[in-house]
Amino acid sequence: MPPSDPRTSAASRSQDAPDAHLPDASAPAVNPAVNPRLLVAVLAATGIVVSLAQTLVVPILGELPVIFGTDVATASWVITVTLLVGAVSTPVMGRLADLYGKKRMMLVAVTPFILGSIVCALATDVVIMILGRGLQGLGTGMIPLGISLIHDVLSSEKAGSAIALMSSSMGIGGALGIPVAAAIAQFASWRVLFWATAAIAVATAVAIILIVPALRPAARPVLADGPSPAGTVSKPAGFDVVGAIGLAIGLTALLLGISKGAEWGWGSVLTLGSVGVAVVVLVAWGAYEWRRPGPLVDLRTTLRPVVLLTNLASVLFGFSMYAMNLIVPQVMQLPVDLGYGLGQTMIQMGLWMAPMGLGMMAVSGLGARISYRRGPKRTLTLAGVIIAGGYGATALILATLGSRTPGPADGTTILWTLVLLCGAGALVGCGIGFAYGAMPALIMGAVPATEKASANGLNALMRSLGTSISAAVIGALLGAMTQEVGGIPVPSQTGFLVALLCGAGAALVAAGVAVMIPAKGRAKGRT
Repeated sequence: MPPSDPRTSAASRSQDAPDAHLPDASAPAVNPAVNPRLLVAVLAATGIVVSLAQTLVVPILGELPVIFGTDVATASWVITVTLLVGAVSTPVMGRLADLYGKKRMMLVAVTPFILGSIVCALATDVVIMILGRGLQGLGTGMIPLGISLIHDVLSSEKAGSAIALMSSSMGIGGALGIPVAAAIAQFASWRVLFWATAAIAVATAVAIILIVPALRPAARPVLADGPSPAGTVSKPAGFDVVGAIGLAIGLTALLLGISKGAEWGWGSVLTLGSVGVAVVVLVAWGAYEWRRPGPLVDLRTTLRPVVLLTNLASVLFGFSMYAMNLIVPQVMQLPVDLGYGLGQTMIQMGLWMAPMGLGMMAVSGLGARISYRRGPKRTLTLAGVIIAGGYGATALILATLGSRTPGPADGTTILWTLVLLCGAGALVGCGIGFAYGAMPALIMGAVPATEKASANGLNALMRSLGTSISAAVIGALLGAMTQEVGGIPVPSQTGFLVALLCGAGAALVAAGVAVMIPAKGRAKGRT
């Protein structure tokens, strides 16, 4: 018999055996001492805190150059660095959680988040502010860690809806973050935003210590297959430091090129150089990971059809979610004199956008029931159709608003347009809620227990990649299709309509990808 792949172990071989809806034999047993509602509430709170931090600075972004005496390009790093650090650290945190325990790594992630919030609250220049925001980005990994922990602890009947709620916590935080932050920034010091975030994060850390169970990690993969020689013990595969460094360099270069391409110029040396470095480093990283025992990311698992197609769909859903957040707020805040602007303040816009995030929460239980009875593949397909419908409705509303007699709309027209846009946004939010609940179920049902957190972290990375691509594409479209208003270029109505069609197209393609995911039959156990 030919020698087996030295990376293969009993744990990694199990990935080919179980049905996607059945619990892994090596997964931790359901813990009867855990209060499910309390546990889910604590974990969902961590997701809300993290997503709050990502939108916290949006209301004050325009004031940062004045506050810190810097330029707009430098101030934009206050947002970019959080997303960048979060995207890079999430898969690393996931792998460490598989090796050393999910509760432990949640506490590791929340600690720099608290420190970063304090640093931002005390910041006296933009460099310190960027450093603090980078530390906050390290907390992003708490969301996929919480999802995988729920899958391990709760029974199959309760895990589906809890995972969907945990996934939707990102939308809930975003929905609450902008109006709350805008109100605080308007009526109090902007530093209160970060002191409040630090206090909430400390309370969350205490709740994690008291409520979240400390489960023993699943069996770690070993470096050699088969029985060990008599009197010896197989050496467990430790953390892949080289793989983590390579992934960090490659992703940083890629995301920088995508997120800063419009600012640097798509044909500039900086943009092309960043993308070129990313390609070279990630190809070398992939070759290294393919051969290494106990890799940071098991590429063989990643290439399984269920995992590969779900991750591809995640990129597309990330694109669709972020595109709506880039388009509709601008329409709401543009002057009414344009004919398609609605003249809302930042606080008003945040309140009108809130139903999109709340829609994610509202459908979490329904999505989980559909996934349990019909399979998460059906839920994911339905999500793409719903999101595309929401985008189509938004485009129709905007086209109707701009087709009136030239001139500003009256108050009644503006009010009804806002109500309709609010409903269309809620529809998109419902679709995102379905998608973000189904994707973790598909991923965790297709990987062994030893890779659940890292695989879920990689899936979260794919969503982050989708949002970065969305920001670049939508920003380029709106920047290229403008009209002059008082000597200032603003996105045209046509630009907004084209961007909305891009969001709808991404959602429909995501639905098509979901259809191609191999079916495993109806769920009978853990999803």
